[in-house]
Amino acid sequence: MSDKKQFKALSAPKGVPDYIPPQSATFYKVRENLVHQAHLSGFQHIELPIFEDTTLFARGVGESTDVVSKEMYTFADRGDRSVTLRPEGTAGVMRSVIEHNLDRGQLPVKLNYFGPFFRYERPQAGRYRQLQQVGVEAIGVDDPALDAEVIALADRSFRSLGLSQFRLELTSLGDQNCRPAYREKLQEFLFKLDLDEETRKRAEINPLRVLDDKRPEVQEQLVDAPLMLDHLNDECREHFETVTGLLDDMGIEYTINPRMVRGLDYYTKTCFEFVHPLLGAQSGIGGGGRYDGLMSQLGGQELSGIGYGLGVDRTVLALEAEGIQLDGVDQRVEVFGVALGADAKRRMAGIVNDLRNAGISADMSFGDRGLKGAMKGADRAGARFALVLGEQELENGVVAVKDLAAHEQSDVAIDALVEHLRGQLN
Repeated sequence: MSDKKQFKALSAPKGVPDYIPPQSATFYKVRENLVHQAHLSGFQHIELPIFEDTTLFARGVGESTDVVSKEMYTFADRGDRSVTLRPEGTAGVMRSVIEHNLDRGQLPVKLNYFGPFFRYERPQAGRYRQLQQVGVEAIGVDDPALDAEVIALADRSFRSLGLSQFRLELTSLGDQNCRPAYREKLQEFLFKLDLDEETRKRAEINPLRVLDDKRPEVQEQLVDAPLMLDHLNDECREHFETVTGLLDDMGIEYTINPRMVRGLDYYTKTCFEFVHPLLGAQSGIGGGGRYDGLMSQLGGQELSGIGYGLGVDRTVLALEAEGIQLDGVDQRVEVFGVALGADAKRRMAGIVNDLRNAGISADMSFGDRGLKGAMKGADRAGARFALVLGEQELENGVVAVKDLAAHEQSDVAIDALVEHLRGQLN
């Protein structure tokens, strides 16, 4: 009987997905593409802390939101300071803009970020406790043309991946001038309904959140609820009509959804969400809006902003739902070296290193596999070219170069190999 201690196999925390090959290649390409589209529109990268002072989110996101009241990962650090794993990106970007005086220069400040965000939710398909997003924020100018640009950028980002079956939903949430009167009217309506105690409390603190209640028994009572779009002042109505007009000019299709409610308190005026009907209950793949009072609320200037967060996880699921396979995700390297014998392996290691130094992605077989097994490795790597080096090739100073797509083979001098492959791959 063995005295060796048996350890239980460990697994990832509940609701935290692993992305492993080959799906990780799709995840990476989706994220890189969403970031690339933002850079094409003049957004610059900002790297944000994974955790922040809890006050930032309580004040910026809103204490009445589910995000702050129920979903944040909050803990005391060793200095007994309350810190929180970031549940979203906008508040952190705004804090950084204020702290580093980015708002004192050229406006708008256009920033792009990506990475993991954390919310303690009940895990299900598409809803994770560690979610991955790519976001943008354009801060400092209250211009409906900027709203349209940000929405168009999100739309173009999804379409650049080949997605086509999503729907853009759009509304206006008004501003500090017209929303208070609407809030009173909505509360007056809600307080007459048969609501449970928790929902009634929500109606007192943030009545707009009640409109987002998914329970059928609540939705049935909300059929005649007053809508913000019907109570906009002239300025907000003109702003919204300009945004929709610009989207029309750009040929971007959208649906006006007057009942849309975002889960964060800072949104004003333009608000939008991208919905993919093939994803079931978790159908939102991205969204955002304008937040005109957030900067001053966090101690900065009275400057407006607009941004979005696009879900990388949800986008990957949307691609799967539409049956879209991204080009190139099955290719690990461009060139794969197969060495037969100890001397050939030593020489192949140098060749592979030279290729990498030249900017050509390359790998080689390891262990004592024969030619047939090593060539399977080249196929699995998705390589375009396989290099075969044995005793005969070493004596002649050449490498057998196999074009795996064209099924052609030629001998190339070792000294000329890098330039030969560079020419073939460009």
